Amino acid sequence: MKLALFGVSGIKPGKHNLKDPRLDEADKLVAADKKVHAQVDVIAEDRLIDADAILATPETKADLILKDLEFVETRLGREPQEAEKKVLEKIRGLLEGEQFLFNSGLAPEDLQAVVAHSFYTNKPVTVATPEELNNPDALLLRAFRESGYICFLTVGGKENRAWPIRNGTTAWEAAGTVHTDIQKGFIRAEVISFADFHELGGETQAKRANKLRLELKNYAVQDYDLIHFRFNK
Repeated sequence: MKLALFGVSGIKPGKHNLKDPRLDEADKLVAADKKVHAQVDVIAEDRLIDADAILATPETKADLILKDLEFVETRLGREPQEAEKKVLEKIRGLLEGEQFLFNSGLAPEDLQAVVAHSFYTNKPVTVATPEELNNPDALLLRAFRESGYICFLTVGGKENRAWPIRNGTTAWEAAGTVHTDIQKGFIRAEVISFADFHELGGETQAKRANKLRLELKNYAVQDYDLIHFRFNK
């Protein structure tokens, strides 16, 4: 995930570990050679167009909306076709009401009419509070979650690891994030919810309590599921 900073200081561009305490908990409960955090790729303001999501401040939120509003006014001034014009006028109203487009409820057909345009506020935007700017680790974790991402865990052996995926990712798709060979040979996913893993005190205890579920390709992975993939080699 690429997260662009917009007027945010105190966070350096580059790879940052997402320090979720649940991974620390897993590392205490299951022995492994190392612990591997999920990461977010923080990029600078001049690369907004490349970002999956944006991190702004209360002060720069208005600037972000203004960028999109200026584009809409310019586009309307070029007399676009009627279908596009109607959507642009609707977008102008939303922006003037200080709404971000990504959570404004625009219909899919509206978005399709302006699909050629890259609106900044059509990306997930997290607005940091002044207090949060003093705790970059927590802020990056919140931005990650609010941008529609979750993690799943693989534990034991060489590493206890959190894998970042988009919310709604299937077990088959998640397998591909570990290795394409696992995805190609996918048989099933052996899944333990993090709640059961935590409450019962570990993977072995959860299995003894019959909390391990066998899920097929289309299972929608839940946040911090523990997964072991079975596959044909």
